[in-house]
Amino acid sequence: MTQDVSPAATALSLPPLGRSTTRSDLVAVSIKTAILSGRLKPDEVLVERRIAELLGVSKTPVREALISLTSSGLLTSTRNRGIAVRRLEAEDVLRIYEMRVLLEPWAAAQVAQAGTVDAAEARRALEEARRFIEADDHVGLSLANRDFHRRVYSTCENSLVVAKLDDLQDLTALAAVSLLWEQWPTWRPEMEEHYEILDAVRHRQPREAARLLRRHIESSITRLTEQMREAKRVSREQGWQGQPSPVSAVDR
Repeated sequence: MTQDVSPAATALSLPPLGRSTTRSDLVAVSIKTAILSGRLKPDEVLVERRIAELLGVSKTPVREALISLTSSGLLTSTRNRGIAVRRLEAEDVLRIYEMRVLLEPWAAAQVAQAGTVDAAEARRALEEARRFIEADDHVGLSLANRDFHRRVYSTCENSLVVAKLDDLQDLTALAAVSLLWEQWPTWRPEMEEHYEILDAVRHRQPREAARLLRRHIESSITRLTEQMREAKRVSREQGWQGQPSPVSAVDR
């Protein structure tokens, strides 16, 4: 099903296994961490045998982990190359945000209503994110941002919504490190929006929490849509520049 990869990929670096429920869970966490930290790049092929050797496990939990991560969207199965890290396009990211805006404000409102948010841990994630902004650490900021959003919705009683949002947050983090960072210089104002969202959830204001989080995500949708529109405009202009004008075509 899989094949060996390039010399660059053989230098694969995976974090050590930690504590989890099953061996396949451990492998999945290790691979996911490598993807979201940028150590595994988009389109990089993952070889069961190689990963099993690196992590000191059999191929069975590796295969199970790869299937799980493919189902969540972080990996993709290719006909000729096996399983590879997913490469997100701008259209993919737009769809991710469109799904988040439907689910995340509702989940945050449920948490605010129940008063179950761990405000201290959410604030800790924000402080980490602030430090990563100052250090211009793209990866660290992406993971801290993911951690904050999860702290806001993770105690929602609807486990299906939480599981789906976890997958969407992973894809958002992948987009941030592989596609969005250089095009998205808005992390500082977004940080202040995060504090406002946390305050609404912490003070048990479900409507305000939902409103703020919806506005937060919709602003990302707007920016991404504008960037896609501009990219298409530039592409059309470049295409026109490469074509002969009607007059010159007739002259020939």
